[in-house]
Amino acid sequence: MSPPAECDILIIGSGNAGFSAAISAAQASQSHKQKPRILLIDKCPPEWAGGNSYFTAGAFRTVHSGLADLLPLVNNVDPETASKIDMAPYTTANFSNDLHRMTSERTDPVLSKILVNDSNEVVKWLAENGVRFQLSFNRQAYEVDGRIQFWGGMALKTEDGGKGLVLDHMRKANELGVDVLFSTPATRLVTSSAGVVTSVMVFHEGEEREIRTKAVILAAGGFESNPRMRAQFLGPHWDMALVRGTPYNTGDMLEIAVRDVSAKQVGNWSGCHCVAWDANAPADAGDREISNEFTKSGYPLGIMVNRSGERFVDEGKDMRNYTYAMVGREILKQSGHVAFQIWDSRTISWLREEEYRPEVVERITADSIEELADECAKHGLENKEQFVRTISEFNRAVSSNETSQWNPAVKDALSTTGLATPKSNWALPIDKPPFLAVKVSAGITFTFGGLGVNSETAAVVSSKTGSEVPGLYCVGEMLGGLFYDNYPGGSGLTSGAVFGRRAGRDAARFACGME
Repeated sequence: MSPPAECDILIIGSGNAGFSAAISAAQASQSHKQKPRILLIDKCPPEWAGGNSYFTAGAFRTVHSGLADLLPLVNNVDPETASKIDMAPYTTANFSNDLHRMTSERTDPVLSKILVNDSNEVVKWLAENGVRFQLSFNRQAYEVDGRIQFWGGMALKTEDGGKGLVLDHMRKANELGVDVLFSTPATRLVTSSAGVVTSVMVFHEGEEREIRTKAVILAAGGFESNPRMRAQFLGPHWDMALVRGTPYNTGDMLEIAVRDVSAKQVGNWSGCHCVAWDANAPADAGDREISNEFTKSGYPLGIMVNRSGERFVDEGKDMRNYTYAMVGREILKQSGHVAFQIWDSRTISWLREEEYRPEVVERITADSIEELADECAKHGLENKEQFVRTISEFNRAVSSNETSQWNPAVKDALSTTGLATPKSNWALPIDKPPFLAVKVSAGITFTFGGLGVNSETAAVVSSKTGSEVPGLYCVGEMLGGLFYDNYPGGSGLTSGAVFGRRAGRDAARFACGME
């Protein structure tokens, strides 16, 4: 398929936000007498469809009133399993408080209110449109004393993670007649003398072409795959971070929007989502097969040390999905940008199989701490004596903690005593062989800085006029102002769907002249 000379609505980006916008626009314009042509383009080739959404675990954070509210949406819970589930409601106050707490009260109050208030409705809308949801037993629940306890305020994921989400989106978009064109990067936004977006210049098969359009929705991701922009905006050493997802999120459309329409720049441009990531993973792009399994999120169950053999974070400060998006930043600060996660036989069995099985990660094992130090030294540990000393000091600091009280599904207050770097929860001695260590680095997921928008419609705001750029919208990672320094896990996909749906709806109204 070659680029058409014109369409009514043009979406740039094939991730969750872009497809949510395309589906919403198609549905909003179904009653229009002349069906509008909706085109979605992406600069990536078709085998890289889905942007960063493809590489996620498919987690959606949403307000809900408890298990009964979510059961109609999921396909992996039988009555017997349901009878064993403990799941507290996650209220609008819970979600709002988590957003404000994670961002140190910097989140845009209007954007965040819309995200929270629309979250339940939008996951039900996604389910109605073919997205297959499941309860996230593997990532968000532990079985304790025969009960399946969900924790951290999040319970929903998509079947087969991001892979399944993108497949479901593409299936629905095709059903609604949305055209999709890959290997077609946008190069310029063209506006009329009145400042209205009238066309997009694209590059396809060696030629620059013009696509005339009435509305454009930007959903092309952040700059997390661009080492120059990472170093420029995030700071020193960020060019060394490993890329978790697509290599095509290089910030092009952010720069094009600022250059061509003076789009307002807002949010935390020096902030990003960055996790503990397999140190042996590819440097510049995720693996489409292994995907999110390179994540190494078991650190709350054990400890982490740097190459000098010293701990550097409170591994038990909060539930994992409130700390995982920033722990990569702390790893990046360490010598060589790496660390070692360590457990003993008490907690090894609690690690998620998809992240820690031998087929996915290089497991460093030993029957004594001294032997573990020797083995880690083969993988870059520089101070074996300090490694042994750190674990010995940690064990003394938790010697009074009772294993019977340990509960990974709640903040159990089993903490260290007297350490400069505490562990606030889930602190048990590491003294029961066999021992396991895994080498990790920093995996960048997405950047937080983006463009300013009308909160209700996601229409882009001009820095020159302070008004909307007519016919231009922005969603997904490109939308700025929601996240600062950290974020509650699962909020990114929910944001993409919430504001993608709103942008699609308003773009249809604008393009079709609907009131």
